[in-house]
Amino acid sequence: MSIRFTSTARRGTVALAVAAGLALGVAGCGSGGDDKKPETSASASKSGGSEPSAQEGQSETPLAELTGTDGLLLQITSADRDSGGFVTVNGVFKNDGDKLLTIPSALRGDETEILQHGTSLGGATLVDSKGKKRYYVLRDTDGRPLTTTGLTTVKAGGTVAVFMQFPAPPSTTTEVSFELPTFPVGTIKISG
Repeated sequence: MSIRFTSTARRGTVALAVAAGLALGVAGCGSGGDDKKPETSASASKSGGSEPSAQEGQSETPLAELTGTDGLLLQITSADRDSGGFVTVNGVFKNDGDKLLTIPSALRGDETEILQHGTSLGGATLVDSKGKKRYYVLRDTDGRPLTTTGLTTVKAGGTVAVFMQFPAPPSTTTEVSFELPTFPVGTIKISG
């Protein structure tokens, strides 16, 4: 079972890396010198190379909006079930304030294996209250969490795209609680 889990996690990581690369490539194709682009396009194209950009076709209304410490806002934009047996939660950290916000280190959780790999969203969990089960962020074969990593700050008025991957609950479970340290609990619907 360990080998199957590892290969599933590895396939998910490769698929995510390819999707992120394609999304960033498409975002770069539309820069025809027009300086008056919408702010959302500009902030999506300024995000780091390993972070996923906003996906086309996503609803403009987030699945959940959670406000953490110092006014840091997390908008969860999608929670998609994959046929490979995992759920990818995408979102955006927003700083609507007028000063730089530091991403809390508590977001990575307190598990020793995750702490070894620096800042991440490794403390996130999905809770299926009907099935009475908690799902933790997936890890690769080296113990690194399958989430956005290297988070440090969000500029005033800025956004940072984030993602987290979890094992998928049973297909009959369509609603789960999303938990992330320093943020209140939110309820999200899984699509797919």
